[in-house]
Amino acid sequence: MIALPENSQTGKRMALTPAQVNYLRGSGLVDVRPSGRDFVVTPKSKRVGAVHAYGLDIVVTPKVTIPRLLFMLGYAQNPGFLPENVEGVQADGLWAIVAESLCRNVEHALSRGVLSGYATEHSSSTVIRGRIRVGDQISRRPGRMMPVEITHDEFTTDTPENRLLRAAVSRMLSVPRVDPGIQGRLRHLLSRLGGVSPLAHGAPLPRWRPTRINTRYHPALRIADLVLNTLSFEVGDDGLAIASFVVNMEKVFEDFLTTALTEAWSTSPGRTRPQYPAKLDGSGVISMNIDVVHVVDGKPQFIVDAKYKLESKKGRYPNEDMYQVISYCTALGVERAWLVYSGDTAKATRHRILNSPITVITYALDLDVAPTELIAQIGHLADSITASAMS
Repeated sequence: MIALPENSQTGKRMALTPAQVNYLRGSGLVDVRPSGRDFVVTPKSKRVGAVHAYGLDIVVTPKVTIPRLLFMLGYAQNPGFLPENVEGVQADGLWAIVAESLCRNVEHALSRGVLSGYATEHSSSTVIRGRIRVGDQISRRPGRMMPVEITHDEFTTDTPENRLLRAAVSRMLSVPRVDPGIQGRLRHLLSRLGGVSPLAHGAPLPRWRPTRINTRYHPALRIADLVLNTLSFEVGDDGLAIASFVVNMEKVFEDFLTTALTEAWSTSPGRTRPQYPAKLDGSGVISMNIDVVHVVDGKPQFIVDAKYKLESKKGRYPNEDMYQVISYCTALGVERAWLVYSGDTAKATRHRILNSPITVITYALDLDVAPTELIAQIGHLADSITASAMS
């Protein structure tokens, strides 16, 4: 296995076959450039994850821990995703940690048995129950009374929740580099879900909604969503497994921050709008989308722009970030904006723009802390923004 740190500039020199080169270039995880008879493989900017294909195992390790990455991914999709869903996993490597996280949560979900529920079924029957589908009966069997096209509710384990868990377990079981012990646990879980319909290749993921009845399933379902939306698996032309888990950290950070701020402001007046559309010029030619805008009574109050960047050795951030957020303020007529960076320590710096009413605050979030502390940092940021806007 070849491990590369996130944003590594040196990369790894290696001999590659044409198939390996083509796959890696299309993976979205690494860049491949010729170097004599060999190739140099370097991580793409702000991409982390792992690929396994054509005899290759390449992992780009994030600056944050894998459980922390999974938490940020899960929370960005749903703020009900809790740190304990992924923290404390005792496993080594990305594939193993993802597999153990899924395994542990599905085991807990099924600890009191496989959840049953009512599912709507459409069938042909000689016994009338439920509702007769008159239109289907006329079109399929004109002039015939039997069998009858009916729709009825069946109490079954073949529910969207169980189909989602089965699909995630099946995909994880197919992924290489998973410890045999975890594979055994995954196979056991798959057997417990044996009465559940497998997900057809290419079919949309089953949709579920949190209820009181499926409460014990919630953590497992959120992990399953995460696995199925992030991890891909297929069989190559040579019959060998191809698996990839590729994440854009810039988008993870932006989505995570957006969700956390939305949650923090959920009880405040107004509405938090992600990817807020704006025009910079009167003719509407110069358009842009702003990461986060909080709107009260239809008027933008403050702007937040997420930047997955570290400050330079001199303690500075790129000037173009400042120019960008100033243009946002100008377009919306807002006097205060926050540039939020991924940092090593939490701190804020205020910049009063000359010949303008605009003030921009650069704020660094310390990602190297426990999830609860990270959420608390964003809560503190949200309170500071609200207080500043009201002053």
